[in-house]
Amino acid sequence: MTDSEVKHNLTKRGQPKALYMLFMVEMWERFNYYGMRALLVYFMTSAIIGFSDPQAFKIYGWFTALVYLTPVLGGWIADKYIGKRHSITIGAILMALGQFTLASYGFVPARIALFAGLVLIIMGNGFFKPNISSIVGELYEPNDPRRDAGFTIFYMGINVGAFIAPFITGYVGEVTATSPAWVQWRWGFIAAGIGMIIGLIWYLATQNRFLGDIGLYTVSQHKTEAAIEEDKPLTEEDKDKIKAVFTFTFIAIFFFAFFEQAGSSLSKFAQTSIRLPVLTLPFIGKLIEVKASWFQSINPIAVVILAPLFAKMWINLGKKNKEPSIPVKFGLGVFITGFGFLVLAIGSMFLASGPINMFWLVALYIIHTCGELCLSPVGLSMVTKLAPAKLMSLLMGVWLTASFFGNLMGGYFATLSSSLSSMVVFFAIPAVILMVFGIFVWIFSGKIKSWMHGVN
Repeated sequence: MTDSEVKHNLTKRGQPKALYMLFMVEMWERFNYYGMRALLVYFMTSAIIGFSDPQAFKIYGWFTALVYLTPVLGGWIADKYIGKRHSITIGAILMALGQFTLASYGFVPARIALFAGLVLIIMGNGFFKPNISSIVGELYEPNDPRRDAGFTIFYMGINVGAFIAPFITGYVGEVTATSPAWVQWRWGFIAAGIGMIIGLIWYLATQNRFLGDIGLYTVSQHKTEAAIEEDKPLTEEDKDKIKAVFTFTFIAIFFFAFFEQAGSSLSKFAQTSIRLPVLTLPFIGKLIEVKASWFQSINPIAVVILAPLFAKMWINLGKKNKEPSIPVKFGLGVFITGFGFLVLAIGSMFLASGPINMFWLVALYIIHTCGELCLSPVGLSMVTKLAPAKLMSLLMGVWLTASFFGNLMGGYFATLSSSLSSMVVFFAIPAVILMVFGIFVWIFSGKIKSWMHGVN
C-alpha cells in the first residue's frame, strides 16, 4: 500500500483507518507510562526506597521532564538515520525493559533498580513519542480539515490507556497499611511493562498493512515532501511559522508546570488530605477501599468522554466561521486550568476539620480536562500544520520540550507543598499565575496568529 492509498483509505467516519491502528499503539504505550506514574511517588516514599516527599517530588520532576526532552534527539535521529517506524519499535522495547527493571528491586539494590528503570523509560520515550505523533500528521494532506478531529481521536487513545492503567497497577501494586500480602510494588510495574509488550506486538503485526511506506524511511531516503525540501533554504514564511511553534511551546510550559502536579503534589494530597471512601460493589457486596492512585484515572476518563464533544464543538463553530484561533484556544486552556486550582484552594479551606470530600479533587481534574482539551491535542495538530516538512519530527520534539520545562518547574513547585503555611496558599499560587497568563495570551493572540500565515 502506497502513502497516497493510506491517506485516502477512509473509514465511514471519514478518518484514515491507520489512525485507529495508531490509536491502539498509543493506548498501550500510555497504559505503560501512566500505570507506572501512578505508583512512582508512593514507591519512592515507601520504606523500600525511603525518600522524603521533597526528594521524591524533585526526582519525579526531573524524570517527567527528561521524558519530554529526549524526543528532540529521538525525532532528529529518526529523520536523519533510522526512520520513524524503527524508532517507535526501539522506544517500545526500551520502555518495557524499564518497567521490568523497576520491578527488579530485591534482586538488585532498590535505588539502582529505580534509577536504571527510569533511565530506560526516558530513553525509550525519546524514540517513541515524537515519531508516532508525526506519523499521525503524515496521514493527512496539507490543509486537510479532518486533521484536528483526527488528533483529538488520537488523543483519546492516550487517555483510554491512562484511564485503565492506575486501576490495574494500583490494585496490584499500591502497598498500604491494609493491603493483602500479595500486593507488591513490583506487580504494578510488571503490569505496566506487559501493557507495553501488548502494544508492541500489535504495532509490529499491523504496521505494514495500515501504514504502507509512511514513516519507514529517513527524510533523505524517501520521496516525501520533506525529502524534496531537504536542500531548500527556509523561507521567511517558514521562519514565521517556526516562531509561532516556539511561542506556543513557551505558553505550554506554564500550563504543564501546574497541570502535571497530578503525579506529585496532587497525588500526595489525595493520599493525605482526601477522605477515601470504602465502596460496596453492586450485586457482589464486596467492600473495596478507593486507592489514592485511582484519582489519576479521573482526567483520562474525562478526556475520553469530553474529547468527542470538544471535537464536534470545534467543527460546528468552524462551519459558522466562529471557531477560536489556535492562540485563543491556548489562552483558554491556560485560564481554565488556573480556575481548577482556584476551586481546590476553596476546598482546602475546610482541611482544618480533617480530610475533605473527594469531590473537590474530582472537580479540579474535570476542570483541568477542559483546559487540557483546549491546548494539548490542538498543540500536536498545530506542529504538523506549521512545521516545514523536513523539520517535522524535530519540531514535534521541540513542542514536547514544553513538557520538559513544565515538569521540571512543576517538580520543584511541588516541594512547596511541604513548606507553605497552608494548602490554600499552595493552590492559590497556580490559580493566579495561570488565570493572569491566560488573559495575556488572549490579548496577544492576534500577533501570534499573523505569524501563522493563514494556518487555522
